[in-house]
Amino acid sequence: MAEVSVKQVSKNYGDAAVIHCIDVDIADGEFVVLVGPSGCGKSTLLRMIAGLEEITSGDVTIGDRRVNNLSPSERDIAMVFQSYALYPHKTVEANMGFALKLRKLDKAEVKRQVADAAEILGLTPYLRRYPRALSGGQRQRVAMGRAIVRNPQVFLFDEPLSNLDAKLRVQMRTEIRELHQRLQTTTVYVTHDQIEAMTMADKIVVLNEGHVEQIGSPLDLYDRPKNKFVASFIGSPSMNLMTGDVVSVDKGEAKLSLAGATLIIPAPKGLVVGRKISVGVRPEHLKLASSGLRSKVRVVEPTGSEIHVVFQFQDQEITAVFRERHTLAPGEEVFLGVETDQVHLFDEETGERIG
Repeated sequence: MAEVSVKQVSKNYGDAAVIHCIDVDIADGEFVVLVGPSGCGKSTLLRMIAGLEEITSGDVTIGDRRVNNLSPSERDIAMVFQSYALYPHKTVEANMGFALKLRKLDKAEVKRQVADAAEILGLTPYLRRYPRALSGGQRQRVAMGRAIVRNPQVFLFDEPLSNLDAKLRVQMRTEIRELHQRLQTTTVYVTHDQIEAMTMADKIVVLNEGHVEQIGSPLDLYDRPKNKFVASFIGSPSMNLMTGDVVSVDKGEAKLSLAGATLIIPAPKGLVVGRKISVGVRPEHLKLASSGLRSKVRVVEPTGSEIHVVFQFQDQEITAVFRERHTLAPGEEVFLGVETDQVHLFDEETGERIG
């Protein structure tokens, strides 16, 4: 195992810059998720760590080695791709042991290591099968097994669950996390799915247009997003962002105006009267009330354990999540109360967090 360090790394394709001077430090044994929307540069960054893309500037180190000019095979990493990339004419056992065979290991040793990995991944009954006889989840386990037998310093996952159905994705999330807890190998995992990031990561790196927006633990990012982008990207449903004005700040309290509605909250440091702000409220921090934000029901989405309701508040759309089974109908008007100690404030112009 080894730590991974990305220092001032940039990537250009001709005159187009896609990664801008990124710094990321990954501790030995840490599970780090690179997350962001399509085109943000997360897969490109992973491929630079792997050696599949050249680095325009900056340094990547794995352990105590600068690996910029090393080939992927020299970096002691193992990569699992979105496509399983299995040899269709080889059995599960042969697929998993192929890299060991190339290293010219003794046949008995290859067989032992493959058997150990198969036991970890629940693949022992399938070792004689070919990929065509496996489900999607089983094929992805084989791809993971092929990585495990190499005993690398670093695992790299590039959206490995994208081809699986919803139920299998949940199952495989758990299996990958359990695998990491067992092996304690440094892991870098790329996904566009923020639920995967939240449930799997020790640390999340949020990327947007080739820049790092924020780095932190899942709950750090959820509870204290650095800016509006992180606030709206992390969390499902995403945070409601409403335009407001600061009416007054006095004795530690701030009075806000939201499209005519008044909201009194604890005043964060740096808040000044007259400042144009964005008021962020998580869907679970809205509740039905006798006064507050007068809103019209647009869509009701029962999920079983919760009810998601989309409201029209003035000219803005907001979402609430209720654990209670309220009976609401499209077109109905209600008041929404806000848990005032759970309000997030951002500068309307810069998007940065206030306080």
